[in-house]
Amino acid sequence: MNKIIRLFFLFVLAGVAITVWDGFFILPEGQQAVITQFGRPVGEPVTQAGLKFKTPFIQVVQYFDKRVLIWDGDPNQIPTNDKTFIYMDNTARWRITDPLRFLQAVGTEKRANSLLNDILAGTVRDLVNKNELIEIIRSSDWSPDYMAATVQTRDMVVVPPKLGRDKISQMVLETAAKITPQYGIELLDVMFKRVNYIESVRLKVYDRMISERKRIAAEKRSTGEGRKAEILGRVDRELQEITSTAKREATEVRGQADAEATKIYGKAYSSHAEFYAFQKSLESYRNIINKNTSLVLSANSDLFRYLDDRKAPK
Repeated sequence: MNKIIRLFFLFVLAGVAITVWDGFFILPEGQQAVITQFGRPVGEPVTQAGLKFKTPFIQVVQYFDKRVLIWDGDPNQIPTNDKTFIYMDNTARWRITDPLRFLQAVGTEKRANSLLNDILAGTVRDLVNKNELIEIIRSSDWSPDYMAATVQTRDMVVVPPKLGRDKISQMVLETAAKITPQYGIELLDVMFKRVNYIESVRLKVYDRMISERKRIAAEKRSTGEGRKAEILGRVDRELQEITSTAKREATEVRGQADAEATKIYGKAYSSHAEFYAFQKSLESYRNIINKNTSLVLSANSDLFRYLDDRKAPK
């Protein structure tokens, strides 16, 4: 009998422990919860982290993330107002602000992403269809002054966008944010992650970019050749001026030196005229007389006199 009573008390204690264990739950930080009873929500959502209580066994806790979540849509092919097809790749940030309404209207984050895909994709398509391509690819703070400072081109017509990519993404956010609160979702922002041309348009754009770059390169080369010719002409002119000046100065220096030498020679020869005449005769002898030379001289010539004086006994 005692054994049966002990077993009964053990079963009672185990039931109480299981009841207490199932009656409490811990809500982690960054999470929020909705308590349901037989599939229907009971009470207000639990948003503060900590140890919480619920009715054991008949109530279930549904957890939802309280942090900012990311929606990343699939790239879509969309035509612009000027009939140019582009690929749009968009992303957005959102969070669950009303977990009770979110549970009733959506249920899970996977279904929420699918719902956001329908809302945002449709809104983006509508706004892209209403705007030109230039409005999608240019930033809202773009200006002709910035374009002129970054792109050096002569024949490009620079037109600032009326809205620009940033304002259009803000318009998408404002339009979609009016729809999401009914699902317990707050849409924080929408961004155009990537805008690209379709294959056929992209090839044409690449060809146009290549031809434009070739034209700019040819213009730069032509300008460079002109500058080169100008620099070489200036260098050649300066070289001729320097050479001419150097030759003129050299001629002046040589003329001054010759004049000075003539002046010195004149002074020297005038003071010793006989010696000068003798020296000049000796220079003439050196040029006209060798071993096989035969001379016919007059008795009055200086050469005969010097030769005669040379042969005369001293």
